Amino acid sequence: MRSHDLVIVGAGSGNAVVDERFAHLDVAVIDEGPFGGTCLNRGCIPSKMLVHVADLADGIRDAGRFGVRARLDGVDWPAVRERVFGRLDREAAEGEQGRRDAPNIHVLKGHARFTGERTLLVTTGTGTGAVTVRGEQVVLATGSRPTVPPPVQESGLPYETSDTVMRLERPPHHLAVLGGGYIAAELAHVFHAAGSRITLIEQEDTLLSAQDESIATAYTTIAADRYDVRTGTALTRVEGEPGRLRLVLDDGTTVEADTLLVAVGRTPNSDRIDAARAGIDLHDDGRVVVDAFQRTTAPGVFALGDVCTPFPLKHVANREARVVAHNLLHPGDPVRTSHEAVPAGVFTRPQIAQAGRTEQQCRQEGLDYAVSVRRFRDTAYGWALEDGTGFCKVLADRRTGLLLGAHLMGPQAATLIQPLVVAMSCGITAGDLARTPLWIHPAPTEALSTALLDLDLDPGGRPERPS
Repeated sequence: MRSHDLVIVGAGSGNAVVDERFAHLDVAVIDEGPFGGTCLNRGCIPSKMLVHVADLADGIRDAGRFGVRARLDGVDWPAVRERVFGRLDREAAEGEQGRRDAPNIHVLKGHARFTGERTLLVTTGTGTGAVTVRGEQVVLATGSRPTVPPPVQESGLPYETSDTVMRLERPPHHLAVLGGGYIAAELAHVFHAAGSRITLIEQEDTLLSAQDESIATAYTTIAADRYDVRTGTALTRVEGEPGRLRLVLDDGTTVEADTLLVAVGRTPNSDRIDAARAGIDLHDDGRVVVDAFQRTTAPGVFALGDVCTPFPLKHVANREARVVAHNLLHPGDPVRTSHEAVPAGVFTRPQIAQAGRTEQQCRQEGLDYAVSVRRFRDTAYGWALEDGTGFCKVLADRRTGLLLGAHLMGPQAATLIQPLVVAMSCGITAGDLARTPLWIHPAPTEALSTALLDLDLDPGGRPERPS
């Protein structure tokens, strides 16, 4: 059995835990896949590189609205795919080699399962070899995987997930997407721009149902003008043959497509590590239980990222990795992870961003809140963009003026929301945010500042309009 000062299981955000501060420790990094995890290889980064291509293609198609004569000859998918994954595969390989070259780090390729307290059995992908390792401290960062519902699994027919669909040799002729969340929205945008016909199938009444109700309703309307959208219905079975699939829905309708993309959510990989043998408790939904310091219920074992967090987002995992790194090195002076005002973006068309509570959550919690909506078309820069659908929605505590939530839909929403995230994180009131800094005119941020000014707050919390 090999013994190490620190064992890290997962080379995505887990790999980010170790820096030069750990040079005095003997470290093992275990992963059965390419270094960089989901984000680098099959998630955030490749999808956004493809989304940028989709945005360019759609921008050319829409250029006539602005008096620009332009023609799109098509998207060269093989060239696009090679540009994306040629770079990312190289980044993953170089990341692994960099760890192998470090004198204090041992890289083990294989699948790890606990056999006891801080002890793991690592088996290779071929099952031809195994090694047992033990760590004085262990970090779990095994991530999550796409959820595949029984009707798809039981059909025996081929399907794609976000793990595989971006590496297809060519865009499908007709892509049926099972699911209506952010992954479904982003990949529908990518393949529609590349020339695929899209059908979205979602059992909720709207797409992006986890978003604020105003965003979900508006996006569903926009998507229905672009795709074949089937909401309020579920998949019962998949029939046909490879390349000629027939999806039977519970409302009696069917969808025929050559390719099925399953995007109904993700499952924490905690069920693949024999957590109970190490004394690690799990939530009912499968997430590893951690405290505010990222410690599991097993002494000396930390966890971070999708395997434990209620916010399965890369920037959250990176923050948790920094907390774990500090707490490993400074056990007597630990720091906490904050999940307040976690921002998230949906890189579809139009772009969407959110932070904090939705309006429906404010109602459910019985909060006394004020709400304001400002559309981009009501600002000068919105005129330049010819934007008729984008808006900024802010929610604030009526008494204190503190922001409770922010929701944007429109160009560069994921960038524009950041001042609101800063205010929510730092306790800046809507009034102070609206009237203390100068807001550039004309710029898209004017939709934010005017939305803040329009909030109906109690005296003392209400921002004043400048004279």
